[in-house]
Amino acid sequence: MTADTLAMQEPDPGRITADWLGRFAAALEARDTARLGALFRPDGHWRDIIGLRWTIATTSGRDAVAPALLQAAVAAGAADFAIDPDRCPPRLVERAGERCIEAILMFRTAVGQGAGLLRIQCADAAAGPPQAWTLLTALQSIAGHDEATIRDAREEPAFERDFEGPNWLDRRRDSARYADRDPAVLIVGGGHAGVTAAAALGALGVEALVVDRMARIGDNWRLRYRGLKLHNQVHSNHFPYLPFPKTWPHYIPKDKIANWIEFYVEAMEIDFWTRTSFEGATRDEAAGCWNARLRLADGSERVLRPRHIVMATSVSGTPNIPEIPTLDRFAGQVVHSSGFRDGAAWRAASRCWSSAPAPARTTSPRTCTATAPRSPWCSAARP
Repeated sequence: MTADTLAMQEPDPGRITADWLGRFAAALEARDTARLGALFRPDGHWRDIIGLRWTIATTSGRDAVAPALLQAAVAAGAADFAIDPDRCPPRLVERAGERCIEAILMFRTAVGQGAGLLRIQCADAAAGPPQAWTLLTALQSIAGHDEATIRDAREEPAFERDFEGPNWLDRRRDSARYADRDPAVLIVGGGHAGVTAAAALGALGVEALVVDRMARIGDNWRLRYRGLKLHNQVHSNHFPYLPFPKTWPHYIPKDKIANWIEFYVEAMEIDFWTRTSFEGATRDEAAGCWNARLRLADGSERVLRPRHIVMATSVSGTPNIPEIPTLDRFAGQVVHSSGFRDGAAWRAASRCWSSAPAPARTTSPRTCTATAPRSPWCSAARP
């Protein structure tokens, strides 16, 4: 089989996506539930992230998707669904073991601009009119409150007329102290999610303060074990507004991503307090805010009153230390995986390994390492 023959058999992602969108627009315009349902697989899914409804919800199954999607699209004034020319064009990918066409979409509603993601299984595209496997709709920006409009409104003069007054750096430092005001949003946790949320809010003109108990920005990665790299590839970890350089490796070392977070905070002008612990908060419904208690680096307490609190403390920031029977009788050093840095201390040691439900015992135990939630295992080393 020649390369030309193979190319002829490959589905055309752009053409198939355009065909589906044309049928989708016609069904919406006709307000025809049956025609809309025919554009989805029987087991298709529609996920909406405040794009057509002011909620985050997934609707599954053609019979449920069609009426719900039509009702929401009409109510939201959704129109002009199209392939987004500024994003990655429709392409062939593999998702959940299925070869499919993936396309990034754009649309508008009465509220603002939306973004979408469409997936069509290649087998369905070849068998007849394309049917959506999954459709995502999300609100991208609110009309009049989009990032470009806000950026233009806060643009400063080309030069400073007051040569003795505060400059950009002075104003930046003073603003980050929040000495005479409260942030609109308090973000607890200064990792990947926390700083990117702050950057996105800042681009919309919303004041956000990030607090983290670590001593230095990026320490949530920097202080992990020496050989650590991010387990997924570089394209899965880009930061908004500042994507990683194209020269970066596929798998990013921990110190590289830690330094990038620190750089990102500075470049994006994110307000960030280190050595600050979140002690808890209570809601003041009358004032429409939270009373958030913070423990500062000097040991003092500061109470902030943000309207919103974002918890960005990660899925693995708190060690899960298992209860291991008889561990209290182990005479050596116990190291949880969260406290492991490197194996230099045991380089010259002899080891015995056990997969038993309780730590193995030796005549001269020195070290036990426990992980969770896997079955506990033990390394007993002798000098």
